[in-house]
Amino acid sequence: MSKEHRDESEGEELPVSTKLEQLYELIDGIEVAMFTTRRRDGSLVSRPMQTQARRAGTDLWFMTSGETHKLDELNDYPEVNLAYYKDGTREFVSVSGHAVVTKDRATIRELYKPDWRAWLGDEGGDRDGGPDDPRIALIEVTAESATYLKVNSPRVITLFKIAKAIASGTPPKAGDLGHLDRGELSAGQGRT
Repeated sequence: MSKEHRDESEGEELPVSTKLEQLYELIDGIEVAMFTTRRRDGSLVSRPMQTQARRAGTDLWFMTSGETHKLDELNDYPEVNLAYYKDGTREFVSVSGHAVVTKDRATIRELYKPDWRAWLGDEGGDRDGGPDDPRIALIEVTAESATYLKVNSPRVITLFKIAKAIASGTPPKAGDLGHLDRGELSAGQGRT
């Protein structure tokens, strides 16, 4: 059995409820994801986007302007990847999912944050960056699978484990490596 496979197996030994808690904690603590879409020519493009909310368990929401090219990309290829990384701890989350764009005013008003004005600007009239700005669109990502690393020891100990691994030639177990499939993610629906 390869070391990589063994690490994944160790993460899968965790109960689903623990893996879901770790996943939620990481996403809530990192906030900004590299949001990857596919262009019409097949190339991939990533851009940083702030997670606006996590509702219904693992469904994630992002705000964007309805006038961006990413909406054309999502219309053609709704499959996306979200990559979260926390530099201080080296924790990460990778979520593969399906994106849907909505301009539902009630949902926009519910999720609206005043800092959206900074990203949209004030063009006057109803295009003022406020909750009724017609440019605002939301992207809902329904998670299909997720992989993450949750560090479970202080940074000093993690650095020691890495140094020991370099000296011994044995990869460190820096934390819990977890993987959740759609069925396991569905178990988290309704949790916030």
